[in-house]
Amino acid sequence: MAIQHRESFLNNVAAKLNRPRKKSAVTKPIWRKQPQWDVLKGCTQEQLIQVLEKQCKVIHTSFKRTNKNTLANVLYETILEYGGKSIITAEDERNDLYGLPTFFDRLGEEKIDIHVWNSGKGEENVIFAEQANIGITFSDMTLAESGTVTLFNDKNNSRSISLLPKHYIAIIPKETIVPRMSQATKTIHDLHEAGHKIASSISFITGPSNSADIELNLVVGVHGPIKATYIVVE
Repeated sequence: MAIQHRESFLNNVAAKLNRPRKKSAVTKPIWRKQPQWDVLKGCTQEQLIQVLEKQCKVIHTSFKRTNKNTLANVLYETILEYGGKSIITAEDERNDLYGLPTFFDRLGEEKIDIHVWNSGKGEENVIFAEQANIGITFSDMTLAESGTVTLFNDKNNSRSISLLPKHYIAIIPKETIVPRMSQATKTIHDLHEAGHKIASSISFITGPSNSADIELNLVVGVHGPIKATYIVVE
């Protein structure tokens, strides 16, 4: 897609600023004070988990801990708490690493409808997500300070999985937990600089959907899942 009138537009902006156009690369400044790196500095992974657990209470999110051997049991317990019925999840290589295909087969035998996102099925995935009771994804990075899970969305891991169902479950591998947004954005930047392919869409999700736009009264479940559970996995 061609950009129309770019040169004339930029020349006009420069003229309004009363300076010549800058056409050379911009050098990123080095700031003497960078307090963003001091927050939660030096915390161990266990301490970050404790910070995350505390923050989950603030953002109205259930928090659970388990390991790979008992993940299926904790997932099953959470799914039953949310009423079962129908589940949508991403086509993710971590499903195999954490033994989830066998678990999903077990749910199917119990008449719980399971849909694994399939990019070849197009709009059919979205229709199922709209009607699904539960969405399940892995977190790619998890921000302890704010209780935020980060999802690298692509054709196999759509935003619809975490946005459209009534309930949302985030599986959080322990090693994905970082102190805060500073570390998350640096990681994304470093991956890009190293030539890694970055997802075209990155979602930052902090608990269930909520809004305090009207009279500053917090309402949970306005434009997305009304309940959320984070499961940290050793």
